[in-house]
Amino acid sequence: MNCERLIAVAHGEQPADLVFKNARIVNVFTGSIEEAGVAVAEGCIAGFGDYADAAEVIDLSGKLLAPTFIDPHIHLESTMLTPAEFARLVLPRGTTATVSDPHEIANVMGLEGIKLMLDTSEGLPFDFFFTLSSCVPATTMETSGASLGASDLETLIDHPRILALAEMMNFPGVIYRDPDVMAKLALAHQHAMIIDGHAPLLSGSDLNAYIAGGIRSEHECTQLSEAHEKLAKGMWIFLRQGTTEKNLLELLPLVNETTASRCCFASDDLHPPDILAEGHINASVRLAIEHGLKPVTAIRMASLNPATYFRLDFRGAIAPGYLADMQVLSDLADSLLAPLAVYKEGKLVAAEGELRVDLTAPAVAGRAVQTVKLERELAPDDFRVKRDGAKLRAIRVIRGQIVTAAEEVDVGDAAFVESRPDEDLLKLVVVERHTGRGGHATGFVRGFGFKRGAIASSVAHDSHNLICVGVSDADIALALNHLARMQGGFVVVSDGEVRAALPLPLAGLMSLQSGREVASELDALLAVSHDELGGALANPFMALSFLALPVIPQLKLTDRGLVDVDKFEIVPLFLR
Repeated sequence: MNCERLIAVAHGEQPADLVFKNARIVNVFTGSIEEAGVAVAEGCIAGFGDYADAAEVIDLSGKLLAPTFIDPHIHLESTMLTPAEFARLVLPRGTTATVSDPHEIANVMGLEGIKLMLDTSEGLPFDFFFTLSSCVPATTMETSGASLGASDLETLIDHPRILALAEMMNFPGVIYRDPDVMAKLALAHQHAMIIDGHAPLLSGSDLNAYIAGGIRSEHECTQLSEAHEKLAKGMWIFLRQGTTEKNLLELLPLVNETTASRCCFASDDLHPPDILAEGHINASVRLAIEHGLKPVTAIRMASLNPATYFRLDFRGAIAPGYLADMQVLSDLADSLLAPLAVYKEGKLVAAEGELRVDLTAPAVAGRAVQTVKLERELAPDDFRVKRDGAKLRAIRVIRGQIVTAAEEVDVGDAAFVESRPDEDLLKLVVVERHTGRGGHATGFVRGFGFKRGAIASSVAHDSHNLICVGVSDADIALALNHLARMQGGFVVVSDGEVRAALPLPLAGLMSLQSGREVASELDALLAVSHDELGGALANPFMALSFLALPVIPQLKLTDRGLVDVDKFEIVPLFLR
């Protein structure tokens, strides 16, 4: 940027590159709408006022000019898209920046995976920022593809697009001062780095201890009282609205004139069909406005607030010296799903819902597309469960949440325990896929509602082992073996046949196809799972992906066994 020229344009001494005249500016500093012209030069906003001399003049005729949106917490891998394809979907919806924790691919490929995300997002007309994955693996109760210590993270800490230490999921490790966790916190403090949080339902002195470690944000709040306590103790609250985790409306009453400056919107985990149908951060803004939040406050929570939290100076607002990341809106509600135009650093990148720039990205090959390893095919007998008590612990899926409940189920007198689809009790299997040895565990889950068949996925937070839920052992084995052969993805099996599949060959997490192609194939996959298996959940694959995550209460299953997250330990399947 030529700072001298920007000052000259701002002072009216030189013509601007671009001037928007007759604009209604959304001022996120004052909460007001101001009528003025806006001058752009050197990719930045020179000023707003009575500007007319420019290489290009656009008359907005009273339309709104607002800052574009920033998602402060997302896992790009969970969109199943490469960075370029993700940008292709969200740029027309007003998002021009994300802050992503790449711990999904880091759990599969370690530092190599983080570097791949940095490399494949370089040079695009979109700001892809990242955080350093703090919990690889998330716990010792699962088998991960990599392990990252503080010394590993330090090798990337000076990268200009690394902004923070990623969500510290190991909250017991913070509270009880685990040496590895303490080393990572110390590294962040030494470099004056922000530390993101992840401590669902933590409260009282445990929460005090966790925050005392320097942790500043929380995106895992599912209850208003929980969010209020965390905000009161100094945390920033990210109101999450993803594909499965829909917490925005529950938490929205937290936001008022005093607290709004410490709140943001975040998506966390979001699938392409939802982006295409509803939007990205703009969908959260629209939903909040529809439920009574002042429009300019909602826009501020999606723009200036995340920029402030991550110390992204001169972003997130329309003001002199700020990046010219702006969107043109016809009004403050209806148009937010598809802005009339989106500008990145003063250049048009999208208009009327369509991309207007090239998004060519580097090709991906090599080890990144060969990450699912099984030394032998799995057999139905691998998943037989011998009765070892009068009752077993079962996981209960809670719709719209990634937290689960624990149930006790009578198992009867049979020697082996099978799925009982008439009681919505299905087998859940997790198979380790990083070493090739195929260690596995079998448990039981309620909430999917399948009457037949099985679904399987290589997306299983956070270690991304293979996970499958199904009625028959034969279909479970077929689904898992097919998943391994196609190097990851999603698969639906029914009555001994593969009925639908979506390959995700990049680390077993992402597709090499376009966002629209992935959305179309996922829609077809979901339709088959509902029509042929009789599922009860809108997106059973997203729900399935969180059932192996042993840092989210209450009960989860990893390749090493059933995890009681409240106790933070592996527990027996059967109660005696």
